[in-house]
Amino acid sequence: MRGKIVNQKILIVQPKFPTPSKSINHKDFLPIPLLKIASYHRSLGDEPYLVHGKVDVDFNPDLIYVTSLFTYWQKEFWDTVKFYRNKFSDTTINVGGIYVSLFFENSEFQKKCNEFNVTPFKGTVEAFEKSQPDYSLVEVDYQIIHASRGCKRHCPFCGVWKIEPEFVPKESIKTEIVKNKLVFYDNNLLANPFIEKILKELSELKIEGRVVYSESQSGFDGRLLTLKVAKLLKKARFINPRLAWDGPFTEWNKIETQIKILNEAGYKSKEISIFMIFNWEYNFYEMELKRKKCYEWNAQIADCRNRPLTQEFDNYNGRIDQTSKDYYIHESKGWSDLMVKKFRKNVRRQNICIRNGHAFHSSKLERKRVPKSDYSNIISMPKNDIKKILPDAWWPLEL
Repeated sequence: MRGKIVNQKILIVQPKFPTPSKSINHKDFLPIPLLKIASYHRSLGDEPYLVHGKVDVDFNPDLIYVTSLFTYWQKEFWDTVKFYRNKFSDTTINVGGIYVSLFFENSEFQKKCNEFNVTPFKGTVEAFEKSQPDYSLVEVDYQIIHASRGCKRHCPFCGVWKIEPEFVPKESIKTEIVKNKLVFYDNNLLANPFIEKILKELSELKIEGRVVYSESQSGFDGRLLTLKVAKLLKKARFINPRLAWDGPFTEWNKIETQIKILNEAGYKSKEISIFMIFNWEYNFYEMELKRKKCYEWNAQIADCRNRPLTQEFDNYNGRIDQTSKDYYIHESKGWSDLMVKKFRKNVRRQNICIRNGHAFHSSKLERKRVPKSDYSNIISMPKNDIKKILPDAWWPLEL
């Protein structure tokens, strides 16, 4: 990456994206590439500093890195780049991440790079990728890990295969593990031809005398799920398994078979989540059929609102009425602002019912303003009588 200059001060920046998490370092948004960059530079004798957002640091950095995330959060990215360029006019600034990689060939993007005099990097950088993340820069009790990069599928809503076009699996990861809680960032974990070996490693592994627990950020590709693999997942202490249901409602029997495989391996249905994209190819009414089927299975839903890979803004606000000028609404497939918010609300209420074992949802029940002893009496009443006591009562098999 450079010559023999050492002891440089490296400023590594994660912009303040509008993430829903209350914590800066959330397991779904932890800036692992930045932690790898920090580790790489520390190995060279440099001093890396990780900051979040626009910070008036009390030193002059020799090199700056700024990462990007989703394309619809590019405003936050460019505002951050502008801040550091104005503050350090002569310092080299390297930029990368999801948005940068997806827009790398875009002429307007390149113009902005020239305007702010920054150097963009597409995809992963081999020198950084070989470095272990520097967890000393964040306060977390878990470890992010990859057993593979890329994905063999070319799903139209996903940019992974564009950013990481080659699927690269690892045969073993046990020497990389330093914590007892793992979150896999693999985009298709089960596609790894060495998955059985890796799961056996996890089942036998102990860190500081304690066993390791794992979960996957992405939904499992259920087409690759076998009973043998499911049992190995359970033995390896994988928690909260997710199954991806990207297809139409007519494929419900395939998802049901995958759930039964996990059940047979020892997972309870309410421990399983069905990962579903909405505001996409299938209209509101078909997605409602999928939602209700999940309720019949007693499985929770991990919903994801679709935004195109080219979407440059997202001002979604669930509390007010909006239009496609505010955020992406897939109107050509019949979606509306009302339907987007209705589906998300229905999923949330349904998940609460499943987690708590309730037959219906009510805000009073959710906030525990109804004693358990009263609930058992209320559920035996006719729906109309329940509505008199709890006007907002909602049953999952309704719209």
